[in-house]
Amino acid sequence: MNLFAEAIAWMLAPSQWTGSYALPVLLGQHLVLTAISVLIAAVIALPIGWLIGHTGRGREIAVAVSGAARAIPAFGLMVLLVLLLGVLRVPQAAVVTFVLLAIPSLLAGAYTGLEAIDRRVIDAAKAMGMTGWQVFWKVEVPLGLPLLVGGIRSALLQVIATVTIAAYVNLGGLGYPIIQGIPLRRFDQVLAGAIIVAVLALIVDLLLAAAQHAAVPAGLRTGPQTGRRSRASARPAAVTPAAA
Repeated sequence: MNLFAEAIAWMLAPSQWTGSYALPVLLGQHLVLTAISVLIAAVIALPIGWLIGHTGRGREIAVAVSGAARAIPAFGLMVLLVLLLGVLRVPQAAVVTFVLLAIPSLLAGAYTGLEAIDRRVIDAAKAMGMTGWQVFWKVEVPLGLPLLVGGIRSALLQVIATVTIAAYVNLGGLGYPIIQGIPLRRFDQVLAGAIIVAVLALIVDLLLAAAQHAAVPAGLRTGPQTGRRSRASARPAAVTPAAA
């Protein structure tokens, strides 16, 4: 039996579906840590990103901070925070690590979404008598939503992949089979854990890709039917000979 088949057999074994370390339990822990971290990061990053995109100020600082945050090794940061905060605050240390990981993508998605809007659209909205607040909520946010969803998509995928290290500090999650299997040389278990994380990330990516497409305003969407109609309308009409 090859390693891949052994990994599938490990996942389907009844012992992996019962008990405190059952796969459904670990999946739930993984999703909860991911959701909490991304939500906290969104509360921090979205207002700042929208402010930068709306005013056009502070972009250079945001880019510099985001770049620095991306360069921080997540595992090293989590271990450092555990040492600084103490073993009684391990969950807080892990969440802070994942929040810092998610902020750059959310921040970039928020301000680039607003920056990408044609300024003539905003000027037209102001000319119609809209206030600054109305322009922001009724024009800028809806038009910037596709890029924002792209930022959320990137942040979620990064956090889903990185939450596996939470098992190192006994917080469970889908990293548990991987981390437990390495010292035991249970490579079927390690591969099974990696497959589950990869499948989860793929499912989330497909769902958010659909959400990103749906977030594009209907008037801005282009598709095969639209393209065919445009090409058909661009063709010159056939000239029929006049009847004698």
